[in-house]
Amino acid sequence: MTTRPLTSDIIAQSGIGFGTSGARGLVEQFTDDVCAAFTTAFVFAMRQSFTFERIAIGMDRRPSSPAMAAACTSAARAMGLGVDDYGILPTPALALQAMKHGVPCLMISGSHIPFDRNGIKFYRPDGEITKADEAAILSAKAELPSFSAPAREAFSDAANEAYAERYTRWFVDQPLKGWRVGLYQHSAAGRDLSAYILDALGADVVVLGRTDAFVPVDTEAVSADDQARGRAWTQRHGLNALLSTDGDADRPLLGDETGTWLRGDIVGLLCARALGIEALAVPISCNTAIEACGAFKKVVRTRIGSPFVLEGMASLSSTFSSVAGFEANGGFLLHTPLQKEGRTLAALPTRDALLPALTLMVEAARKGQTLSALNKALPERYTASDRLKAFPVEKSRALLEQWSDSPQKLQSALGLIEDIAAIDTTDGLRVTFTNDEIVHLRPSGNAPELRCYGEAGSAARAEQLVQQSLKALGTL
Repeated sequence: MTTRPLTSDIIAQSGIGFGTSGARGLVEQFTDDVCAAFTTAFVFAMRQSFTFERIAIGMDRRPSSPAMAAACTSAARAMGLGVDDYGILPTPALALQAMKHGVPCLMISGSHIPFDRNGIKFYRPDGEITKADEAAILSAKAELPSFSAPAREAFSDAANEAYAERYTRWFVDQPLKGWRVGLYQHSAAGRDLSAYILDALGADVVVLGRTDAFVPVDTEAVSADDQARGRAWTQRHGLNALLSTDGDADRPLLGDETGTWLRGDIVGLLCARALGIEALAVPISCNTAIEACGAFKKVVRTRIGSPFVLEGMASLSSTFSSVAGFEANGGFLLHTPLQKEGRTLAALPTRDALLPALTLMVEAARKGQTLSALNKALPERYTASDRLKAFPVEKSRALLEQWSDSPQKLQSALGLIEDIAAIDTTDGLRVTFTNDEIVHLRPSGNAPELRCYGEAGSAARAEQLVQQSLKALGTL
């Protein structure tokens, strides 16, 4: 009898590992067998705790995504599962639908990472996988089933419809009537859905930047071109707001009436305050205005990545009735359901782009304010971030380990003159100086990049800290 290969061996040999948002790697690494191995290992791991007969699948608009979805579909069918294929859609829409039906799901997406890469996100029947689930998938000793030529099922639009209904029922009476919103669509998975929802909420939608070519928009490191586009679009079209997302539409990019893109953690902070959230879990990289604004009873700081934010929210839920989390990239996670005037917004404990963006626009519109006015009312703490591309993760880790033991070497290497007041190694190396400025260095979890975050009393100074640090790092 021929022994089938084990999923753990196939995955290990592929060179693909888990980042902060699922399995990520080069497109050529995601062969049919590798995609099937991840699917098989995931189902094997989920069957240890859940009973299910179907699995849901969705994808973004990357050219490599359909073939990967087909291989995952064929592997799931070979394991005796029915497959619900929801086609191209936002990741939170897929997660919402899968949780509603109590089934696991796979999202084929590389989010914002470069064009030559892709990934698979995994969801349990009750939400995002945990770090323990990641380990179980990687170590699963499941035999790869014999599967037919990769092929997909007929698509269903039910998940998109349910996601749209979530927001058209929560935000009533067309609260954006009179607002002119520019929708930067590029190649985002939810670009048409976002247009439909904005229109349903009364906004005059101006479609911008739509393209058939995949665009890897990073909401944490907005390109100079996109910054210039934002300013030009708002001036040309007389916009109240700009809205965009990353590739799989779980992270928002929200711009104010001047065309300035708001930082993701500020969007999250303003959203949580508007929703009346009591307790928050946020990564260590987020703006310290979260605590300084005094709006929340408890704030827990975590490592970067939604699994850690999920753990933080779970720790808060036994004490507080309304709990949420968000990340510096803007993705908002709602851990508890919300009630308002007889309406219920169901919990959606995974990154979501539309809840924070729509909440801020509706909040400003109902108050007769601008988005920039909401932002200016916060404590004056400003953040910036950028990244060095093609910077090996091993090199990043070696430098940070060295500097953690001797922070003065970091100070010297980056050319920073202020004395160091504190260091934090929760995730990467976060250094606070005696003038309250912050520099935080961290290797990317899903690409050979080194990210740098800066915080200061002005936007210009925060950006200067980041660019000075990256310039110095580029010479090492």
